[in-house]
Amino acid sequence: MNYDNTDIARAYDQGRGYSTEQLNRWLAVISRCVRQDSFSAILDLGCGTGRYSEALAEHFRARVIGVDPSEKMLAQARTKATGEIRYVRACAESLPLFRCSVEMVFMSMVFHHLNDPIRAARECRGVLRPGGIVCLRAATTEQIDRYAYVPFFPESRAILRRSLNPRPFIEATFVAARFEQTGYDLVWSEAGLNWNDYAERIARRADSILLQLPDSEFQRGLERLLAHAATADANQPVVEPIDFFVFRSV
Repeated sequence: MNYDNTDIARAYDQGRGYSTEQLNRWLAVISRCVRQDSFSAILDLGCGTGRYSEALAEHFRARVIGVDPSEKMLAQARTKATGEIRYVRACAESLPLFRCSVEMVFMSMVFHHLNDPIRAARECRGVLRPGGIVCLRAATTEQIDRYAYVPFFPESRAILRRSLNPRPFIEATFVAARFEQTGYDLVWSEAGLNWNDYAERIARRADSILLQLPDSEFQRGLERLLAHAATADANQPVVEPIDFFVFRSV
């Protein structure tokens, strides 16, 4: 999907943004897997509006280069940029970085958008220093029925099946690009403080899968979700599984 042909960028932070607490949970997951408390340079690949960029820079005391093909998303990111973050428009299959220039590549919910996954993985290997790592958050076909919005938007299943990849395919892609897999975890991540908060986020239509639904189908699904939220426990957070992979270049 070409995000510059949509209005996702304008609503993305409201629909998909993280609280400080949510970010800290994910930074803790990353830290446990990489077992390193600092880096000199990190590539935030597919950075979008930069929802991870600043947190990565601060947590790992690193320079961060945020790369994304969408100028609209980058425009939002630049409004939040600090001196340690630089944003560049480019695609994953042709990275405008020097070889061996970063120690970590971070990718969040990007893999299913890649036009050529193996080429992107090879590009990652090229810009990583020896022993560098890729940390990758992804949605996978194995988890489709566990995504919170699917029961309310049943038409989304077909879009998810043709858009997402199976876990073995992601792993094989990086192995083929001369990485070894050093970590994997299925992380239950908070998608909303409660069902009302989740419904408000979904209503902003900042999800690329739901954006592909016809307006009438989206509205019917939203009405079902709102009806559920009206009777749900206000203290119950909405959680979803996120596949988290760690690969090391060899």
